[in-house]
Amino acid sequence: MKFKGNAWKFGSDIDTDKIIPAVYLTTTDPKELAKNCMEHEDPKFAPNVKKGDVIVADKNFGCGSSREHAPIAIKGCGISCVIAPSFARIFYRNSFNMGLPILECDGIFKVTKPGDTIEVDMDSGTVTNVTRKKSFVASPVPPFMQELVKSGGLMKSIKKRGLV
Repeated sequence: MKFKGNAWKFGSDIDTDKIIPAVYLTTTDPKELAKNCMEHEDPKFAPNVKKGDVIVADKNFGCGSSREHAPIAIKGCGISCVIAPSFARIFYRNSFNMGLPILECDGIFKVTKPGDTIEVDMDSGTVTNVTRKKSFVASPVPPFMQELVKSGGLMKSIKKRGLV
């Protein structure tokens, strides 16, 4: 899988309440959640994300409450991939279960500015800031988790395999 889009940059310790505030958890509709995604971190984010854009964040992205709403909101905005040096473990797994690809990658945050073009090759684990001409190798994503993303998430993967 390959992704290419403009970078939206966020700092460290972005918790799930910052991704999608609790007041909006009355729905799981991706389009509704997307409207308020990151509204307190960057009010221009949700209305201006273009399909395929990428979030580049610092460490511990997705910490806080365990909720599937956070990756649903991010994916609903059109974000193709989230890249950070580390993720909260429950967010990491919830993202794959919801079909949102995320990659742990050191170094990319420091060289990326908002709006830079980012290319991701999930198969090789290569993350490239095209604008700055810098490439990095992300931590490998196990094949079964890549398959979850390709299928659109855990439930779609299960249905595809005829298990439901």
